[in-house]
Parts: sequence; C-alpha cells; structure tokens
Amino acid sequence: MDKQVLVTGGSGYIAGFIIRQLAAEGWRINTTIRNLGREGEVRRWLGVPDAQLRFFAADLLKDDGWAEAAAGCAHVVHVASPLPTAGVRHEDDLIVPARDGALRALRAAKAAGATRVVMTSSVAAIAYGHGRKIGRYTEADWTDVNGPQVHAYAKSKTLAERAARDWIAAEGGAMEYVSVNPAAVLGPVLSADFSGSIEVVRRLIAGQLPGLPNFGFGVVDVRDVADLHVRALTASGVAGERFIACGPFMMMKDIAAVLRAELGGQARKVPTRGLPDFVLRAVALFDPAVRMVTGELGKVRETPADHARDRLGWVPRPARDSIVDTARSLIDLGIVKL
Repeated sequence: MDKQVLVTGGSGYIAGFIIRQLAAEGWRINTTIRNLGREGEVRRWLGVPDAQLRFFAADLLKDDGWAEAAAGCAHVVHVASPLPTAGVRHEDDLIVPARDGALRALRAAKAAGATRVVMTSSVAAIAYGHGRKIGRYTEADWTDVNGPQVHAYAKSKTLAERAARDWIAAEGGAMEYVSVNPAAVLGPVLSADFSGSIEVVRRLIAGQLPGLPNFGFGVVDVRDVADLHVRALTASGVAGERFIACGPFMMMKDIAAVLRAELGGQARKVPTRGLPDFVLRAVALFDPAVRMVTGELGKVRETPADHARDRLGWVPRPARDSIVDTARSLIDLGIVKL
C-alpha cells in the first residue's frame, strides 16, 4: 500500500488528531491550510516529524492549490469544513464552502489517482429536521434540510455529503468514498484553535452559564474520531458506507456532574441548577452561539455507533474521560482562567 495521504484542513481540531495518528502509523502526509504563514505554528502543536508532513495552501472556495496538495496521494481524508462558534449571517456562509470544498477535494483526489476518499460529515447530516422530540437514528437516516428547526450547520453538512455522494456516483469512477459522521467532538485540545463543541465545556468551567440548559448531545472523543477515520481509510469492502462516531447522549446536567465529580475545586464555577427554557431564549437574543441551540431544548437524539463497532471494530473510550480531558487541557493551556 502506498502510504501517502492528503488530510485537508490541517489546522483544524479533528484533522490534527488524524494527522498525528497517521504519522504514528508511518504515513507520509500532505495537508492543506488557507494561510501558509501558519505552518510553523501548526507544526509546533501537531508535533509530527517534519519529514512526514508537508503543507499546501488551499481554500475551500478556490481551485488554487488542490491539485498540488493531492499529487502523489493514493488516499484522501477530507476534513476541512466551516464550523461556526457564533451566529451565522447567512446560511450560505456555511453551505457554499462545505459543499464546494468537498467537490474540490473529490476532483483533486480523482485527478491524482486516489483510490479512496474518507470525508468528515456529521450526525447533523442524519438526525435533524424529523420533528420528533425523542428519536433514534442510524446511518440509513438523512436530515431533512426543509424540516423544522434545522440550523445552518446541519444544512451545510447534509448538503455537502449529499453533493459528494452524487458526484461519486456520476463521476467518481473506481474511486471509493466513505463518510464518518461524528456527534459533538470533545477531548484534549492542542491549541486555542479547537472545535465549536468544546465551547460547551469551556463555558461551563469558566462560569459563563447562569444555569444548566435543558438540552444535550451525543459525545465522542476526538482521538476516537481520528481512529475511526483511519480505520475507514484502510478497511476493505466499505465503499459507499457511512459510519456514525458517537458515544452516549448526555444532557448538560450530566456533563456538569462529571466535571464537578472529577475536577474538584477547578469546577467551582460549574453551575448546579437548571436553567429555565425562557431564560435561555432571553440570553439567545444577545448571544448568537446560544441562539443556535434553542431549538434543541428538551430533545434527545440517539445516534448509536453499532455499525462502526461491528464493521470496523471501533470502540470509543468512556465519555467521562473525554469530558475531563477536555476541561483539563483548557485549563493547562490557559484557555480558561480559574
């Protein structure tokens, strides 16, 4: 096997851990970032030998650089996609780069002669728009982008994965495509450039929430998400598959309880009381990040990862470990001041 791979979005949270694992397993890695001026910074916190990792400038909205980044790569992991931590002015600000970037990565992969592309999608492309307060979803389900309370991020992930699959069917030829669909990704952070889902833990331990909202999400560790991508990159007979990456569904009160039990005095600012729905909606008037989750109040979306376990032997670590490691890394890096 030619162990040369392109991982897009190398400065991103998930991509960083994928690059680390691939490097540890002996791969040579090309990666893309928008600004090569950040190469030194990203190299420092990735900690991968320079000889194994090359950087290329490429943007989801531009053709430049993609052919050069994919050249010589028999495998591609497409991770790069916009993830908001604040409000979105227009849904196309997420949808267009997610969809068009996926197609650019696929075209570059095919031109380079790649045999398989693994794309990072999301459970947001599976479990939304169905109008149910409590639901259980599998890889066979798709988000209804025209359904109730489907936010821009869910639309972007759904439309990007749909577009990628349509392109593969029409133009992919023998090239294989697999998607990995993670839930909310937690775990240790390598730098201040981390996933938006980390914001939940950061706000809790920083004391920035007046109470615990009545919503939750599936939890998965970034290291396990990276491992599932690598498994999907090399497993035989998985062309066209989707693999959910998710552990338990946890309400905010459950996450807060883990932090208080494991961090002691470092969790002194974590709230203990529930936050009435009307209060959260009032806060959302002034906080775009909070506004994105008001539609989730009281909802439970179970997205079990049975398929990844059964087909790829994937076993995620306990959610408690992921939550604690998230908090401790935020504290250790000085991102949260206690």
